[in-house]
Amino acid sequence: MSAPVAQSSVEDRKALFLSACRCEPIPRVPVWMMRQAGRYLPEYREIRANHPFLEVAKTPELAAEVSLQPFRALAVDAVIVFSDILIPAEAMGLGLELTDGGPVLPDAIRDSRGVEKLREFDPEVETRFVSDAIRLLARELGPQVPILGFAAAPWTLACYLVDGRGREGFPATKSMMYSEPALFRTLLAKIARCTAAYLKSQIAAGAAAVQIFDTWAGELSVYDYRAFALPATQQLISEIDDGHTPVILYTKASNHLIADAATTGADVLSVDWRADLGELRRKYGSRIALQGNVDPTVLLSSPQCIERAVSRTVDLTGGCGHILNLGHGILPNTPVENARAFIRAGQNYRVAPPCAASAFARNAN
Repeated sequence: MSAPVAQSSVEDRKALFLSACRCEPIPRVPVWMMRQAGRYLPEYREIRANHPFLEVAKTPELAAEVSLQPFRALAVDAVIVFSDILIPAEAMGLGLELTDGGPVLPDAIRDSRGVEKLREFDPEVETRFVSDAIRLLARELGPQVPILGFAAAPWTLACYLVDGRGREGFPATKSMMYSEPALFRTLLAKIARCTAAYLKSQIAAGAAAVQIFDTWAGELSVYDYRAFALPATQQLISEIDDGHTPVILYTKASNHLIADAATTGADVLSVDWRADLGELRRKYGSRIALQGNVDPTVLLSSPQCIERAVSRTVDLTGGCGHILNLGHGILPNTPVENARAFIRAGQNYRVAPPCAASAFARNAN
């Protein structure tokens, strides 16, 4: 890795980020991007030309280097550790293969025996490479840049554990959920316990906040979300709640579930571009912060279009309790200059003070 960043020249991004998570007054919105360490960056492609994905994820020095690339190239306000949501699945005892068609778990579980065999692993043993990467990042970045840890939500990880791969509708997972609800709840509870330990290890290593990805929440009806996914997510968040580390919950295609997602205990709701941030701000006021939600395809347009999209998005919240992000991960064919324009546009948006006292007072009902 390069020499440590000179902290005297670095804005206190960590204080800014944490204030946004807590809906405290901020001078501007913090901004980062999901999948910001990835294929759109030529320096990432150079590393991947010589190292398979899992080798990068499991080698702390490589994972930290890749995590730092968007900070150096784009000056993002948060650095998320490079890893994968399926790392805990492998630690729980399932094989993991990465193919051209996406990740595959060849030993997908379909019955009670499979659920029983899943290991409740020690994250400082089986997945220590993740926390070691965070420790390297903390050493490199110093105290003024927030490092983000992450994991999959219980429902989303269960979809891969049971179906074995990303699959439309996740039929095997839903079949278990409907035909053996008690077994499926047992599976979700086990995942929640394992994920809680995994995230607590990341926090202990230096993560300033953690994001839970419930990418496939939108596959569920309101009834099924409340019956299965919601209790497991609440269990997970309650187990990692230490009173000071913010938890961000990302859900995709979930407009019908946002009211329930707001009851999980998460400090920040991260939503995709289909959600109306203005409506959410009016509904929740200062009770919960928001993250998002520019459509990733906007970054395929022009810097001028990107700036307009950023302004429209932040205008909806006034910047209060808002972390600017995309509504999903940055696309691999995004020009680097457009990614840079997105970050710069967010950082140049000045929040009219005192945002918390004014906007939230109007919108808390």
